[in-house]
This record gives sequence, structure tokens and C-alpha cells, in this order.
Amino acid sequence: MAKIPFIHNYDFEYAKLEEITPMIRRVTAENPGAFSFKGTGTYIIGRGKVAVIDPGPLIDAHIEALKNSLKGEQVTHILITHTHMDHSPAAKELKEFWQCKTYGYGPHGAGKIASGVPIEAGGDMDFVPDVVSQHGDIIQGEGWTVECVYTPGHTSNHLCFALKEEKALFTGDHIMGWSTTIVGPPDGDMTQYRDSLDILLERDDEIYWPTHGTCIKDVKTYVQAYIDHRQEREQQIIDCLRDGVGIIEDMVPIMYVGVGEHLYPAAGRSVLAAMERLIATGAVKSTDKNPDIASLYTIATTA
Repeated sequence: MAKIPFIHNYDFEYAKLEEITPMIRRVTAENPGAFSFKGTGTYIIGRGKVAVIDPGPLIDAHIEALKNSLKGEQVTHILITHTHMDHSPAAKELKEFWQCKTYGYGPHGAGKIASGVPIEAGGDMDFVPDVVSQHGDIIQGEGWTVECVYTPGHTSNHLCFALKEEKALFTGDHIMGWSTTIVGPPDGDMTQYRDSLDILLERDDEIYWPTHGTCIKDVKTYVQAYIDHRQEREQQIIDCLRDGVGIIEDMVPIMYVGVGEHLYPAAGRSVLAAMERLIATGAVKSTDKNPDIASLYTIATTA
């Protein structure tokens, strides 16, 4: 597989406000896990009048840490990368406490609902942004400027936020330093995800700040490694099909050697996302009208 230069060092202390650049600070929530690494990193940009990015989960200690850490400052904006439960739920209480507005692409599933795609449970269904933010929108505060970069794939409402003054991109879960990103249908979409990776290659950002883990500095190399990894996963699917393995449940142990079985369900969703992309390109077919994890797949061309 393509070697992604993961970064597993993460120096932090839960509930502590850390200064990481002249314009960026961070407080990490104590919600470590298989999909959140050490926890949710809530970012604060600016000084005095500030923006908060991804206020995080409903953990009292984290919410209180943010309130206490920003005493004496004015929070003017809350920016939401997407609506998974480790990113947006704390926004409801904090926007009331700080008397400010939330900004995001839309509610959970916003990028799919219009086309009639059902949205799975598990997202923050209560979040609706006060200000809907689209690709290319500029959000300005006192001494800072943020550009919205629409990056669907992990979720259909995923936004990255570019801090223009530092050429820094807050990547949410689109790009993570410690792991690859889960892309699970129906809200997750591998074709959209791959297109969103290409968008990042065209940009001039110099550093990434994911919501989980530390920063990524060699950004072009890192994004290309992500793309190469996804291409190799597609080739693994083709190889499985050529070997007569046509059900995703049977592919996962072959494709994810060394990965704990507790992660197989999430891996299966990512394989399904890749399978949908291969069907769309005409490389793979299924006898099911609406293919899913349990469907049987075969090669449709000489892929």
C-alpha cells in the first residue's frame, strides 16, 4: 500500500488552552477513540475578537474549558467543519453563552438531501447553521480572514476553513495526520471525496490543522499519498473480484490485513464507497439495483 507519512506525536493536555501559532490556539476534548485519535481539537483563531472552529462534543469539562479559556475575549463566530457528534454538538450551548452565530455548509446531510439520498443516523441532527457558508465564501473577523473550502466526501456537508493570514487550512476530518478518513455511504461519497482531494492539490495552503491530531506540513506530498492510497484500495477490490471474492464482508480481511476486527464494519463502509465509485466508472457491476454491503459484485470490464 502507498505509505502515508502519518504523524502520531501529539503534545497536549486535556482542557488546556495551548498556543500553537501567533494566530491559532487549541483546546483538546477528552474523547479519545478509534475514530477520534486523542480527542477533538477545538481551534481558536485570532486575539480579542475570535472565531472557534469545531467546538466539539457534549462533554461538560470541554465546554467549561472553552468558556474559561476565552474569558475576557469575545467569540464572534463558531465555524463547523461538519456535523459528526465529535465536532458540532457543543455549538448549541456555546453560541448561546457567547451570543454569536454559527457558520457551516448546512445541517447533517445537506449535500445529499436535495437529491433524495437518505441520511444515516449518527450525525448531529440538531445543528442548523445560523449562516449557510458555501465554497469560496469569505468570513472576516478582527485581524483574521477565513475562506470556506467545500470538501464533501467524508460527509456531504464538510467544509475546510483557510486562514489566509497564515496560509493554514483547518481540514476537519477531510485530511487527518494520524489516519486515513472514513468515507461511509450514503452520506459519504468516494467520488466526491477524491474530487475534494484534488481541490486541495490545486491550492497554495502551506500547513494543515486537522480536528484530530497535530499539523501536517508537507501538504502536497501528504494529499498525494492519500490519493495513491485510495487508488490502491480500488485496485485491491479489482484483485479480489478477479480472485472470485465478490462480497465486501469477505474482502475486508484481505484488504485490511493487520487491522483489528472491531474496525471491520467501518472498513466495510469505505469499501462500499469505493465500490460505488467503481460501479459509476463502469469497472464493476452488481446484480442488485441498490448495491450494499451484502451484495455480490463482479468485474464489468477489463479493469
